[in-house]
Amino acid sequence: MKQNHIVLRSPSTISRNTLLGPSNLPTADASMGAPLLVEIEHIERQQVHTLTEKRDVLAVAPSIPMKLIAPLEATATPAAEDVTWGVKAVGADTSPFSGKGITVAVLDTGIDANHPAFAGVEIIEKDFTGEGNGDQHGHGTHCAGTIFGRTTGSQRIGVATGVSKALIGKVLGQNGGSSESIVKAIQWAVDNGANVISMSLGIDFPGLVNDLVTQGYPSELATSRALEGYRANVQLFDRVASLLRAQNAFGQASVIIAAAGNESRRDVNPDFEITVSPPAISEGIISVAALGQGEQGLTVAYFSNTGANISGPGMNITSAKPGGGFQDMSGTSMATPHVAGVAALWAEQIKSVGILTPLSLTSRLVGSATLQGLQTGLDPFDIGIGLVRAPQA
Repeated sequence: MKQNHIVLRSPSTISRNTLLGPSNLPTADASMGAPLLVEIEHIERQQVHTLTEKRDVLAVAPSIPMKLIAPLEATATPAAEDVTWGVKAVGADTSPFSGKGITVAVLDTGIDANHPAFAGVEIIEKDFTGEGNGDQHGHGTHCAGTIFGRTTGSQRIGVATGVSKALIGKVLGQNGGSSESIVKAIQWAVDNGANVISMSLGIDFPGLVNDLVTQGYPSELATSRALEGYRANVQLFDRVASLLRAQNAFGQASVIIAAAGNESRRDVNPDFEITVSPPAISEGIISVAALGQGEQGLTVAYFSNTGANISGPGMNITSAKPGGGFQDMSGTSMATPHVAGVAALWAEQIKSVGILTPLSLTSRLVGSATLQGLQTGLDPFDIGIGLVRAPQA
């Protein structure tokens, strides 16, 4: 049975050995070609092995369902403040940087581009769902508001309020999305100059199994095939991140930041923890856990998946709502745009003193993390290296 497969090819200036071997950067110059070469081929499963033997092919993976990392209802209504608690927690309100000159991409459910919080921002939209631009869900608008939303109605909701260009890839619609659309959207974002790419989405493994059963596969075989596709897609995103690091070492810098997932249930049992979900688990993608406010400092959110690289505010977050106004949401989906916004601040800081590369941006971003303000005794595996912090000088 034929199905769409995502084929990731290496640019001619980057060898297959460079990307599949040790993480050494290639010796090349700034004239290197397209950062990502993505093709979609409608082929039989048996043809994959032959395809992977080609010298320029880095990864082949079946297109599988992707879903929104659905937000949870806020457990409390945040007190009305001039600056949201998340923006304060990461130190964006005291940073001398605003993200000026940095391009951010949000791959999500779209955006309400007419919301007052986005006034003055050049918003470039592209629909990968077939439903048209806009945001029928509200998730993408909320995430974008946290990254670069302007102060609206005397309330600051955005971390990087100086970002003047945003790429909005609508990759999740009423029926979800696919890994095919995500990779194509990453390619589009990089081709259009994105320095920071924010994704709050994950692989829909149960949905994939169900699709295969519907096609007539026995449940055991459907599960096995789904696992095969799952592993291939994790490897695919590994290769995508690796290719961006190698290619962008000599030109535009792009980093991918993704939500760790909301499947843990510490509120039921402290041991009910789930590890980071794809694509955030892929090597080279910065995975984000969620923190909430506690009586003795910030603490890991009960739903936040474990094993993330870094943490951001993710409980009871106020941000933009389609149609105007604000709404409160919780989730690693809400923590991720805080980290993406801080990444934009660090990108501006780095550009002000030197050359922006994926390595320098990742190093500064992850190196900024702190345990200050967090409850003592938290499991490091739950919070990563700590709470992301904005540059202060």
